Amino acid sequence: MFLKNAWYVAAWGHEVTRALQQVVVLGEKICVYRTEGGEVIALEDACPHRKLPLSKGRIKGDNVECGYHGLTFDCAGQCVWAPGIGRIPSDARVKPYPVHEKYGLIWIWMGNAAIADVEDIINIPNFDDPEWGLNTGAAMGLNCNYLLMCDNLLDPTHVAWVHEGSFASDATKDTPLRVTRTDDGVIVHRWMMDHAPAPFYAKIVPFEGNCDRLQHYEVRYPGHALIRAVFTPAGTGGADGPLSDETFIMDSYNFMTPVSERETRYYWFQLRNLRPDDQALSEMMSEDVRKAFEEDRAVLDAVQIGLETKTSAHIDLGIDAGPLRFRRQLEAMIAQEALVDEKMR
Repeated sequence: MFLKNAWYVAAWGHEVTRALQQVVVLGEKICVYRTEGGEVIALEDACPHRKLPLSKGRIKGDNVECGYHGLTFDCAGQCVWAPGIGRIPSDARVKPYPVHEKYGLIWIWMGNAAIADVEDIINIPNFDDPEWGLNTGAAMGLNCNYLLMCDNLLDPTHVAWVHEGSFASDATKDTPLRVTRTDDGVIVHRWMMDHAPAPFYAKIVPFEGNCDRLQHYEVRYPGHALIRAVFTPAGTGGADGPLSDETFIMDSYNFMTPVSERETRYYWFQLRNLRPDDQALSEMMSEDVRKAFEEDRAVLDAVQIGLETKTSAHIDLGIDAGPLRFRRQLEAMIAQEALVDEKMR
């Protein structure tokens, strides 16, 4: 089950062109393309006549022509031409989806179009700030349920074993976690004081010696994560710390789009408050982050299989408090949404 009244990422903006193509979100097949003016259009990818995907058809101006019998649909999903003599059937239409382009991503609303509000798309404060550098990479396909990645992004402890050569340090194994529920998600965080920077960050931080490090893991409903890493010289960190002029901050934004119950499309990018115009640094960070995410993918794909084929119950640990709280609230939101939909029928 999925939360439908929410914005999900359907594609990177550069992936959507004048060519018709299919994307799958929450198990629904969607035909996406751009109009002659560059606007992104998203329509149900199934002609109502014999259900040939519209993505196998042709673009005619800003309209889409089915490749089987030529039924043609406008940007709102209404059929404007059909073969034969007589009127176009009133049910010759396909579902249109609200879409919006922001942060280089195509966002799609999967639920009740009447309540879709682009102001509800996650706010990313420093995205257009010239003082912040950006690095990114291609979307990743995961063979697991999207909630397993949400669990992963509310679990700072896993880095000690999964990312031993990049994000890990001794302090990541057992420093206590703090869990906070917010209006739109869950935060798991901790400060780790006076230790050597993890290997990935040691190449980047602008100071020498030990650091105080913040791991801020936050996932917002239905599956958008902010992972904030803060590194500041030892003695300047902590909740009440003064921080230093040399403090390094990396905000990693992660967007989980369910394709099906066991497939996920994972979009990500990072913003940093350091050397914004350093292209070599951006490329290095993108490649190192991609390698770390490949480590996550290998683990989570195997966890999906393990959970599907288990012959005994799995257990939870104290470190699972954040993911469990997130799941419980999301389940309640999905149940409430289903109840409202049932009453409206």
